[in-house]
Amino acid sequence: MAESDFHAIRRPPAVILAGGRSSRMGSPKAGLVLAGKPMLTRVVERLRAQVSDLAVNLNDPSVATPSDLTVVPDTIPGFIGPLAGVLVAMRHAAKISPAASHVLTAPIDTPFFPTTLASSLEGALTSKNEIAVAWSGGEMHPLFALWPIAIADDLDAWIRTDSKRRVRAFIARHPSVAVEFPSIPTKAGPLDPFFNINTPEQLQQAEAWLQCLEDREP
Repeated sequence: MAESDFHAIRRPPAVILAGGRSSRMGSPKAGLVLAGKPMLTRVVERLRAQVSDLAVNLNDPSVATPSDLTVVPDTIPGFIGPLAGVLVAMRHAAKISPAASHVLTAPIDTPFFPTTLASSLEGALTSKNEIAVAWSGGEMHPLFALWPIAIADDLDAWIRTDSKRRVRAFIARHPSVAVEFPSIPTKAGPLDPFFNINTPEQLQQAEAWLQCLEDREP
């Protein structure tokens, strides 16, 4: 198949990124409760129907996880940043989905991401070597991305040699395509689908947004 004719054939495997320290929040984000439901449960429910296989990158054994959800901790110690989770996602996908060209990642702290995330990113791919990255409002959301599994070795080497380990800098090393997602209309105004929760105050904001979504007229 020519690169220009490339199309993803099926739903990708996916890994939820929840391996960080959550220092600003003060507790693991996967264990946060948003309007009575654990954050991990919300993200799993939103993502599971979009993908062929789902796992979570998690380094804290105290966080409760669904019995049918595979937990894949970082393979490089030291909490070196989110790219460690992306690497885990690539390695895990290569093992459980050898026919897949890409793996989808989604961070744990963003509960309103689109239900069309996987299909929209897949539809934008033109090459098995291309990274598809989510954008909204002109801003990149680099951890909502489809990553070519074949670049895992390059990522491994880059993590070990680059002192800053910035996600955007790694993406810039490879061909990529931007996929813009629209805001979500609510009674309180437009909601960025990639609104993320880093602090207790943002958790309160998320609860207010969730109420707006639940109160929307049909």
